[in-house]
Amino acid sequence: MTGVDTGRVERAVRELLLAIGEDPDRPGLERTPRRVAEAYAEFFSGVGGDPQRHLADSVPTGSTDAGEPADSDVVVLRDLGFRSMCEHHLLPFTGVAHVAYLPGEKIVGLSRIPAVVDTIASRPQVQERLTEQIADALDAGLRPRGVLVVLDAEHGCVTARGARQEHSSTVTVASRGALAEPAARAEVIALIGSGRGD
Repeated sequence: MTGVDTGRVERAVRELLLAIGEDPDRPGLERTPRRVAEAYAEFFSGVGGDPQRHLADSVPTGSTDAGEPADSDVVVLRDLGFRSMCEHHLLPFTGVAHVAYLPGEKIVGLSRIPAVVDTIASRPQVQERLTEQIADALDAGLRPRGVLVVLDAEHGCVTARGARQEHSSTVTVASRGALAEPAARAEVIALIGSGRGD
């Protein structure tokens, strides 16, 4: 991972302020380039990062009396908050990720799944690709029998500009293995939505 060149970001933000007709040295803006550089270092901390590192400490699921891997039921994590930056306008999109997997021969600590989501989200992204990359990372890192990822997010480029649809959200789904089967996918999506009141 190369990291964000904060000095270069500061210079670029200063130039941007000049380009829109502002005075980057006026009170209120003189520290903005530094603030933006610090924010970008956080927003883009996943550039060059490997989400697989969060899955390296997986553990075996155990085995049956016949020595075969035990078939564990589905593991579902709901409402994992995330934020990313749309690569089209560098405006944020924020929402929740719901992640499910059918363990194969190994499982991972539950805190590792949000870390995978955060690493992949902390890059210039589009939601459709983000959903697929999370599913691919879990599929490659855990080799489960199935993976399902659902993202529900609000996009700054939709809510704050153009059409200005302030209450809209976008839902994307990616599935792998047994959870790509329509009946199994529908069952897990129903489980994700269960127990919720408006």
